Amino acid sequence: MSSQQHIQRHHTRRVMVGHVAVGGGAPVVVQSMTNTDTADAEGTAQQAYELWQAGSEVVRITVNSPEAAAQVGSIRKKLDAMGCNVPLVGDFHFNGHKLLAQYPDCAEALAKYRINPGNVGKGSKRDEQFAAMIEMAVKYGKPVRIGVNWGSLDQAKMARMMDENAQAAEPLSSEALMREALIQSALESAAQAEALGLPGDRIIISCKVSDVQDLITVYRELARRCDYPLHMGLTEAGMGSKGIVASTAALSVLLQEGIGDTIRISLTPEPGESRTKEVVVAQEILQTMGIRSFTPLVTACPGCGRTTSTFFQELAQKIQRYLREQMPIWRSQYPGVETMNVAVMGCVVNGPGESKLANIGISLPGTGEVPVAPVFVDGEKTVTLKGDQIAEEFQAIVEDYVRTHYAEGGVLRREQKVIPLTLA
Repeated sequence: MSSQQHIQRHHTRRVMVGHVAVGGGAPVVVQSMTNTDTADAEGTAQQAYELWQAGSEVVRITVNSPEAAAQVGSIRKKLDAMGCNVPLVGDFHFNGHKLLAQYPDCAEALAKYRINPGNVGKGSKRDEQFAAMIEMAVKYGKPVRIGVNWGSLDQAKMARMMDENAQAAEPLSSEALMREALIQSALESAAQAEALGLPGDRIIISCKVSDVQDLITVYRELARRCDYPLHMGLTEAGMGSKGIVASTAALSVLLQEGIGDTIRISLTPEPGESRTKEVVVAQEILQTMGIRSFTPLVTACPGCGRTTSTFFQELAQKIQRYLREQMPIWRSQYPGVETMNVAVMGCVVNGPGESKLANIGISLPGTGEVPVAPVFVDGEKTVTLKGDQIAEEFQAIVEDYVRTHYAEGGVLRREQKVIPLTLA
């Protein structure tokens, strides 16, 4: 029995973002965002394509200027020409009402509009400009994500709530008041959108913050108060391991409670680092929790005094990279291959046992051990590799296993167990 069956998902409405279902029991969707200048249609289309190839099921792009809005239709056409049907989400702020009205190609090409109610205008203009964007969504039949952020709350609303809180018999703390303001802003804006004619099954909500505990508290309360699909993620997760750990800590708690219909990992890329890393992290959170499978994962021992050679680490890294690179091709040719697991172990202590638990496993020789590497396929030892071509021969065994076990009409395979990636 898979671990997914032990998680009772929070009931939400189903919203269609292009061809991708969000909420209503659909699988948790992985989303990402480009960091290119959207006015650069070629560069934006290329990055969106790379994110989609990595497994991003929805891609958000910034639409912040007339130049950007003018290129959205072209970006959509370029992606279609590349065989990429990933839905595009337009990220609008202060001038979204004007851009949607002035660039109908943009309004039509986007699969969803993201609106931050705290940034659409001030005072009396806020309601008017928010209404204008909702009316465009109704006109073009598009869903909307009402995305509230900690750093861009409606200041007038916040001031009113602070005054009311000060007069309350049991006032909230400043932190609790901020969380309540986020939640109220999102839910009131959603109600306003429905009153303006946007169907309730075209609304997704997010209330993003940067603090892990605040995010957990806010989304638990959102799930209690509404049945809109919830988009989750920290506003700014951070860079490197900090961003990965913070995102995992926050989202794993909520996902385990059945909360969340789409996620995005807002990592700050290191210089020269691929934008696709945030997609990989999102997938690995879902996969290591047993919620969804995206790509075969490799388990490898962390290494110790018995594994002074780095060969097993290099092989594990090579195989993991190979498996992920093959997935754009394998996804359609070999259904179910994403559940496969591979073990690359570094000595005889745990090596054979772990290798037997994987679909395919190899136990490499540790320090002072006989220089041979037994290979296990579905728990049975099949061959012992030796010499300088162990890596190439093992990869060939993996390729053969995929062809024979996952092709349509291939042999019946045993129930899979997803093993988390634990490379040193």
